[in-house]
Amino acid sequence: MPKQLMRARRWVPTRRALLRGSIAAVSSTLAMPFIGHLSPALAAWPDRPIRFLVPFGTGGPVDVIARLIAPPLAESLKVSIFIENKVGAAGSIGVGMAARSDPDGYTILVTSNTMVINPLLYLNIPYDPVNDFLPLVDMAGSPTVFAVQPKLGVKNLKEFVALAKQRAGSLNYASSGFATPAHLAAEFLKSRAGIEMTHVPFNGGGPAVQGLLSGAVDMVSTALPGAHPQIVSGNLTAIGVTGAKRWFDLPDIPTMVEAGYSGFVLDTYTMMLLPAKTPREIADKLTAATMDILKQPEIVAKIRKVGFEVTAGDSESLKTRIAAELPLWAEVVKQAGIKPK
Repeated sequence: MPKQLMRARRWVPTRRALLRGSIAAVSSTLAMPFIGHLSPALAAWPDRPIRFLVPFGTGGPVDVIARLIAPPLAESLKVSIFIENKVGAAGSIGVGMAARSDPDGYTILVTSNTMVINPLLYLNIPYDPVNDFLPLVDMAGSPTVFAVQPKLGVKNLKEFVALAKQRAGSLNYASSGFATPAHLAAEFLKSRAGIEMTHVPFNGGGPAVQGLLSGAVDMVSTALPGAHPQIVSGNLTAIGVTGAKRWFDLPDIPTMVEAGYSGFVLDTYTMMLLPAKTPREIADKLTAATMDILKQPEIVAKIRKVGFEVTAGDSESLKTRIAAELPLWAEVVKQAGIKPK
């Protein structure tokens, strides 16, 4: 377990307790209404800059979405928004920091469903994915893409699997970090295809793609936005996507189901959350403003251009999705045979 994660740890639930209790807990997260009159501070909110806390590096999928949403949200709220990238331990360091932030509406966590996965793969994490947060918006989703450099000499997934078997464990792959959806997708591929590859984790999808471009690894598994420009330009060859259907502007890349792997549909999605004790009025105002932004055609077009589809799920939808994802990823971890650390 990374040293910085050990330094950040506080009381945390066990993995079994999380799986057993999360669905019940998440159902009640949004049920308690805010009681009482608005305080002067609450009535004035926001009256100072808001921080978007992104637990991944610049250029990765979550960072890209945060930087697309921040300007119109700042305009809507009439306040400046700055982005702080706090990387480490597959996002757990930044998520833990957000969990311990003052619940005053001035720290907004913008992250991926990695925060749901981490409790399954780390023995100790500095946050509870359900009880420490108030869900705001399920913003956008994207499949994981598997991509290689053209010089590797493979044009599709079948050829890549054949090469991996021929080289018997000598290939490696990059991901955006241990416990990320991209990491689990690649491990799931290894399990399903009967191949061996060495995992090389990076701090975000952007650095992972750069690792492939530099020749440090043989394949990258990442949420589509991080690799999309390089695929479109021809610098990388995509060999499969994990979505339910082919991506709209990459029609030649088959889904994993089409490639012969039934049920292989795993998405990455980005979301906004607040510390759990943030007043409901602030949460509702942020949710409404963000939902309005996600309905704007120009924002939808920009998000699609970088490899995401707008989902625009409100707080209730996000709460339900988080509850459903815990057992889903637990099954993927089990099938892939990944051991927590």
